[in-house]
Amino acid sequence: MKRVLVTGGAGFIGGHLAHGLVRDGHAVTVLDSLATGKRENVPEAAVFVEGDVRERDTVEAVFSAARFDAVCHVAGQASISRSFASPEDDLDTNVLGTLNAIRSCLVHQVPRLVYASSMTAYGQPSVVPTPESAACLPVSYYGVTKLAGERYVQITGDRPDVSLDVTSLRMFNVYGARQSVDNPYQGVLAIFIGNLLRGEPITIHGDGEQTRDFVHVDDVVEAWLRVLERPESHGRVLNVGSGRETSVNDLALGVLATFGESPESWEVRRTEAQLGDQRRSAADTRALSALGWSPSVSFADGLARTVEWARATHGARSAETGVPRD
Repeated sequence: MKRVLVTGGAGFIGGHLAHGLVRDGHAVTVLDSLATGKRENVPEAAVFVEGDVRERDTVEAVFSAARFDAVCHVAGQASISRSFASPEDDLDTNVLGTLNAIRSCLVHQVPRLVYASSMTAYGQPSVVPTPESAACLPVSYYGVTKLAGERYVQITGDRPDVSLDVTSLRMFNVYGARQSVDNPYQGVLAIFIGNLLRGEPITIHGDGEQTRDFVHVDDVVEAWLRVLERPESHGRVLNVGSGRETSVNDLALGVLATFGESPESWEVRRTEAQLGDQRRSAADTRALSALGWSPSVSFADGLARTVEWARATHGARSAETGVPRD
């Protein structure tokens, strides 16, 4: 059994990770500001501390109250559009918050840190699926801050004067149950599902041929759990994705079909491309696969399960609330 701190453990990914850790018998503490997370996402068996990773004293108090064997630093501002609207907040949360976690790990001699990085670090890669060795040239402020946090983590792990084993996981487009369907800044798949549930048109930015690599949250949790236990992951940056490209146009068709709709029966609007939008995205996962991990949830199955959860949780629309195509 390990004593593990999960920052951002009331959020979508962090909450699932906290549940996975508890399931495997670990003692879990969750630190979350509840700015976007939900208290109900935290396992009952976990210790919950409401607090912001941007506040150094708050983070230090959590580390002072308990001794941890590992820290999973998931907390972060995760919206590309919000990073452009408020780059200072993005910087504070994703960089300063990460530095606070690193500093407390060093002060309290925590031996293990795993960091939630992002595929946005790659920007517009020349090779797809993209390996970890590809150049990182982010095209959004969010990508810049996630890459900066990653570099702080990795450089700290390389320091000869400290004993902190680190790993950064570049996660691609994570989806699944408990992802917010009413947050317009969180995940295109969840946004589309929310549109259908509320009887709203779907909006596609740009030509819709931009691609994403959708990886189910259950597979992501298994990647985190495996990395925590594998010394071979120490000091490394690893992709976590499905390795498959799905265009936004095909995503919209898939969501519509799962609801029994089509572009002929449902209004699909098109508007200008968004700032910082990546054209193509898919993970080369061979490095993580060498550690014994591979994604097990197909996109078709994962989409069906996610829609089923959303309907059960938020209520299916009635036929009369549909938005017909003009």
